[in-house]
Amino acid sequence: MTTGSQGTGSVTAGGAWEAAHRRSLEDPDAFWLEAARSISWIRRPTRALDPAANAAEGAVLPRWFRGATLSTAYNCLDRHVVAGRGDQAAVVHHSAYTGERRTLTYAELLDQSARLAGALRALGVDRGDRVLLYLPMVPEAVVAMLACARIGAVHVVVFGGFAAAELAARVDDAQPVVVVTASCGLEPSRVVEYMPLLEAALARAEHAPAHCVVLQRPQVTADLVPGRDLTWAEVLRPGAAPPAECVEVAATDPLYVLHTSGTTGRPKGVVRDHGGHAVALAWSVRHLFGLEAGDVVLTASDVGWVVGHSYIVYGPLLAGCTTVLYEGKPVGTPDAGELWRAVEEHGVAVLFTAPTAVRAVRARDPELALAEGHDRSSLRALYLAGERLDPDTWAWAGEHLGVPVVDNWWQTETGWPIACSPRGLQELPLKPGSPSVPSPGYDVRVLDAAGREVGPGEEGALCLRLPLPPGTLVGVWGGDDGLRASALAAFPGSYVTGDGGSVDEDGYVRVLGRTDDVVNVAGHRFSAGQLEAAVIGHPDVAECAVVGVADALRGQEPRALVVLTTTATAPPQEVAAQVVQRVRDEVGAVASLRRVDVVAALPKTRSGKVLRRTLREIADGLDPAVPSTIEDRSVLEGLRHLLRR
Repeated sequence: MTTGSQGTGSVTAGGAWEAAHRRSLEDPDAFWLEAARSISWIRRPTRALDPAANAAEGAVLPRWFRGATLSTAYNCLDRHVVAGRGDQAAVVHHSAYTGERRTLTYAELLDQSARLAGALRALGVDRGDRVLLYLPMVPEAVVAMLACARIGAVHVVVFGGFAAAELAARVDDAQPVVVVTASCGLEPSRVVEYMPLLEAALARAEHAPAHCVVLQRPQVTADLVPGRDLTWAEVLRPGAAPPAECVEVAATDPLYVLHTSGTTGRPKGVVRDHGGHAVALAWSVRHLFGLEAGDVVLTASDVGWVVGHSYIVYGPLLAGCTTVLYEGKPVGTPDAGELWRAVEEHGVAVLFTAPTAVRAVRARDPELALAEGHDRSSLRALYLAGERLDPDTWAWAGEHLGVPVVDNWWQTETGWPIACSPRGLQELPLKPGSPSVPSPGYDVRVLDAAGREVGPGEEGALCLRLPLPPGTLVGVWGGDDGLRASALAAFPGSYVTGDGGSVDEDGYVRVLGRTDDVVNVAGHRFSAGQLEAAVIGHPDVAECAVVGVADALRGQEPRALVVLTTTATAPPQEVAAQVVQRVRDEVGAVASLRRVDVVAALPKTRSGKVLRRTLREIADGLDPAVPSTIEDRSVLEGLRHLLRR
């Protein structure tokens, strides 16, 4: 790869990004009022941020656009139809499992969501009520989210196929009036029946929804409970209920609750509002991702995650784009070339997925041979987020795809990138190992243990100075005490992201991983990301995880688990020895990496994050609770004996 293909280099001071970022911090009111012009308001905001009103209310986090009203559903659908673009594709369903292709135009998506909204209202759902969505990656998931937004209900999306105990916890937390689900979801080697999981969850939960709406899929027909359950076809049949018009809601009203793992082990429901969310996502789609109305975006994630909320559903539709709803995996459905087939078939301009997906593709197709023969000329950039993007994977993807590979860093709580190269604003140079620069509105600081800001290149806790920008969380469903204790108490005036890293002299952020992913060897601290970057640089290593294991002499010693590429020619023992030497050469002998195990797979969450903490605790002889988000429990179980040797 030539350095020019990824545009590496130094930032040019005085550019559009620097001016926008400075203005967003110095005069956030003016900056975000200007950004709000891209949204259709019922009552326009006169101020973006009112610190006095926030203080008077005792808000833990800022509330944006107080006094303004709007409809998120209108902004996603109706206004595009009114503007004459009703025949444009809004959602394209690309099922790698079944081969199905289904397109909903903006007019069709408007019609279906309005009819479902009317049906939900007839079932007793009112403004502010919660509706829990437990759905696979099908267009009906988008219809349901927008139907809730249309009548001012709060949707709570739970990843389809979640275990009953975790689903029950979310039911009790959100207390939904209605649950919308499907008869099943699809996995590469099996069909997952949802209704038995839902029934088990409702049996455990203290709260009982009044009704369940069930999408019957052809693979499985679910048994329904008379009087409680209705089919999707039944509630959407013509004349079943009058279609609902858009309800006017306050900009500060909740749009959705999305649960993420809490530090107490209970699910934490992140609350997103209507106004700030619409403004931030509309701004980010244009300025961070460089997308305009009519462009096609494929975000290979799931609507159960924040990436799915922001950049499968709301962001693209707010901007008038076409969003591809991808039901499948990056590999194995049927092979490692399916994403490139989708790019060609739909004319995808921006592909967004996780680094794990790219590493999985690389492991099975290291020369990207399966991409050959597919027209990828529409593809302008590959965006990667969800975990640390190692420089070697970044370089490999850029070399083989011939487009910029744009790392970006954010989390469920922020809702949109904290740091990202703003390609729609200014095409900044890209640096391997960095998600580039802070997005406007985010004041990123690196603090030491005493809360002091450290210098350029020095490592510490990555924190965000308050106020957080629009589109970030406005609180936690059910109360903010946990948020105060976990993210706001350590450094007053700052939000603690939980990630460690640094900011260099050009303003580029480097994220080294969660602050608990630190290996302490005889007083020397190494981030897991730093060690993993050296490991994965070996040409035969497709994926890796490094964890610190308790050691009586040195406190901890690093241990590496590696997955080999399908083209690896050296025997595993030889690769392991070479990896040990690589770490010694690139990090130093003091890192003391001595143990490298070659494994078939790494345990991950459904969003692609490796379960490093769980691996570490098992290796230390503990019996940790396995996260509910685990993709394949058998992978972890297969490693237990190895980890304890």
